[in-house]
Amino acid sequence: MPSAYAGPSVFGYETDRPLRRAASICVHTSPVASIGQRDAGGMNVYVRELAHELAHQGLPVDLFTRRTDPETPETLEVFPGVNLVSIAAGPPEHVPKNELFPILPEFAAQAALYSLREGVRYDIIHAHYWLSGWAAHLLKRYWDAPHLLMFHTTAHMKNAVAATADRETPLRLDIERRLIDLADGLVAANPDERADLIWRQRIPTDKVCTVPPGIDLTIFTPGDQPTSRNQLGIDDCRPMVLFVGRIDPIKGIDTLLRAIELLPGLGTDAMAVLVGGDLDAAGHPDGPLARIAADAETAGIRDRIHLIGSVPHHELPMLYRAADVVAVPSRYESFGLTAVEAMACGTPVVASRAGGLRFSVDEGEAGLLVPHSDPAALAAGLHQILSDVDLRRRLSEGAIAAASRFAWPTVASSILHMYERLAEGYRADLCCDDEILA
Repeated sequence: MPSAYAGPSVFGYETDRPLRRAASICVHTSPVASIGQRDAGGMNVYVRELAHELAHQGLPVDLFTRRTDPETPETLEVFPGVNLVSIAAGPPEHVPKNELFPILPEFAAQAALYSLREGVRYDIIHAHYWLSGWAAHLLKRYWDAPHLLMFHTTAHMKNAVAATADRETPLRLDIERRLIDLADGLVAANPDERADLIWRQRIPTDKVCTVPPGIDLTIFTPGDQPTSRNQLGIDDCRPMVLFVGRIDPIKGIDTLLRAIELLPGLGTDAMAVLVGGDLDAAGHPDGPLARIAADAETAGIRDRIHLIGSVPHHELPMLYRAADVVAVPSRYESFGLTAVEAMACGTPVVASRAGGLRFSVDEGEAGLLVPHSDPAALAAGLHQILSDVDLRRRLSEGAIAAASRFAWPTVASSILHMYERLAEGYRADLCCDDEILA
């Protein structure tokens, strides 16, 4: 069967074109998984949508992930020019991400064999998260291509705000420190992350570029709230607070529940809709989401909390439009994708003044920022927006304008420029090495 890939397949073959194809590595979670499921969140959306836009701009991308279902095909075309490649490494089932590190050598070897079978070469390896970063480091010897890494979150920053039971492992801390030196380039989602990488590791400033994630402004657009609520079947006329994200302690859902509990005392009777987590066959909260339901029951607010599980990404705009305000109470976010998506839909945000949210949300213009892990401050921010129609309208207008700077074409062009610089520099170094050996 002929290969689906065009162009030369011999490694080291030079062409006038600086980039022919990119490999994007996302080992522990599939880029096509529904947001809110297990380890699926903003990073999944980022990896998938970046590849889509890069392909649109002329660079084909293969997305490499670990196969977790024996029925999953090895290669699936996600978009024209974008293939999802599911690599058989370890058992074909879900494996907790903290148990995946020993499987990474097998993953890298199988990914290399796949490229040989298909007769394809890669000019750049873009890894996402520390596990993928190590896989990319192993693949570099097979593919002889530069390695760009985006951590999305770092153990160092997460441990600074996490409870003892939720702290990241010493292994992750060690590997991330090593990867900062081993990667050819690093992408930081916000200026604080870039500064942390430079100051803590004393690496050259030109090795780290700040490029925020993007959003699809053709999908995330303003719309009519009553129509959206009607289409979603929401007949509750109370003000609606929306949360979208993984069921993870770092997301601050406990802070949100406590804030909802406090709202009636401030004069606001609001409901909260939580998107994320799993429902069982009967539609009841399952796994970690069941614990959220139990906590809401204990707090006496279960009747005001609607848990709808994870939803496909393309269905989120209607939920954002239906809401009066979106809460992002995370203890740490490198960017805050849901905040920016909500802003693009014209919905004001109350977010933690933490990590990248300080740069993504224009305080007083697109939403309000409050201290993380402070239920009273979050409740006050929600009440301020829900009780003031004029403020809500002004923030809505400002949110739409603020979100426009995160359009995918602009973001992908910046990433593509990094790819080109790394590929050209890598080839130049190879030429120099050849001259020295001669």
